[in-house]
Amino acid sequence: MKKIALFVLLAFNAFSQNADLAKYINPLIGTDSDFSLSNGNTYPAIALPWGMNFWSPQTNKMGDGWAYQYAAKKIRGFKQTHQPSPWINDYGAFSIFATTEKLVFDENKRESWYSHKAEVVQAHYYKVYLSDYNMTVEITPTERAARFRITYPETEKAYLIVDAFFKNSHIKVYPEERKIVGYSCNNSGGVPENFKNYFVIYADKAFEQVYIAKDGSLDIKLLEATGKHVGSVIQFKTKANEAVNLKIASSFISPEQAELNLQREIGNKTFGQIATEGRATWNKMMSRIAAEGGSEAEKGTFYTALYRTMLFPRKFYELDKNNKVMHYSPYNGQVLPGYMFTDNGFWDTFRAVFPFFTLMFPELNSQIMEGLVNTYKESGWLPEWASPGHRDCMVGSNSASIIADSYLKGIRGYDINTLYEAMLKNTQNAGPLTSVGRYGVEYY
Repeated sequence: MKKIALFVLLAFNAFSQNADLAKYINPLIGTDSDFSLSNGNTYPAIALPWGMNFWSPQTNKMGDGWAYQYAAKKIRGFKQTHQPSPWINDYGAFSIFATTEKLVFDENKRESWYSHKAEVVQAHYYKVYLSDYNMTVEITPTERAARFRITYPETEKAYLIVDAFFKNSHIKVYPEERKIVGYSCNNSGGVPENFKNYFVIYADKAFEQVYIAKDGSLDIKLLEATGKHVGSVIQFKTKANEAVNLKIASSFISPEQAELNLQREIGNKTFGQIATEGRATWNKMMSRIAAEGGSEAEKGTFYTALYRTMLFPRKFYELDKNNKVMHYSPYNGQVLPGYMFTDNGFWDTFRAVFPFFTLMFPELNSQIMEGLVNTYKESGWLPEWASPGHRDCMVGSNSASIIADSYLKGIRGYDINTLYEAMLKNTQNAGPLTSVGRYGVEYY
């Protein structure tokens, strides 16, 4: 392999202004996943850097940590996901799907054949052709929202499916507003009892008919349902190659905050505008490092790896109507001021990812440190593995090294005294989970 030279560029270098580095990102790298061999274990995250929500095509059943496998032949949904790893699994997930002629909600019956030859996968844009239904689905994200563009054939039976997933969910349809709202409670642990991911969806086409799915049945008489597993199927009449556009946003704080996130991040912007902005965001972040020499394929490997470093930890905070930073606490269930980040295990990331952040993204690092302060205040412990709250996975006080590294690199803007107190507590006490505090401290 040819040697690739890396160097850090000044912010206003001509390279950083003009280079299209997003073209090198291939989110499919690492998706040839296999649980039995622990192979791959990633999914194509269609997202912005450190975004609160990611989107991904879903080939495997609801709740399967290996949600997308490259070798699969069928897609059953396009999932809003917050999953950091297949073992930790997901939380607050829901999905969008579409069919024609076939009125169906069940994920095993609605899935469609697809081919990678008819799939475009970029960090900021996804497109796939669903051959069973002769339609194309496109997605482009923001940090807390997304736009969908679904191109249907000519039919009086064009269907849009919103699946709010299992483990308790809610759905309500407002036909006159072309709006669908709901929440998803599904999780794999690490959440308070009041945990919900609230979502809002707007379509730009009139609803011909509404069906509500609840725990295995479809009802044409309902517009709302709460149950173990609910969702909706919306029927349209479409012309040949007619695009139905969706605006989608969500919030861990409230339905009203989901609406605010949608208006702030999408508003009246078109699908193309959101996609252009997304590409520009990835280019801006990635242009802090340039790779010289090597082949185009080697640059693809490098910048795809760089893309993966910019996904986690996830921004678990939102901006209120006054643009104040707020967060729903995954530790005590309250809505509180300040930054919060999650979906990170320091067991894995203290070695390289966080030292990289202190050098390349000091402002982000400062916000993450403030998030650690808030986690300690809200739970009494540092988050050695969080998704979204404390998870009983791995051991050790690996957070101590990244706090020390941040402070010694001169990064400020957070309460270091509280973090020092938290570090000392970690060394002297066993926590309520083996992943926090010092497991076995009494025996030692």
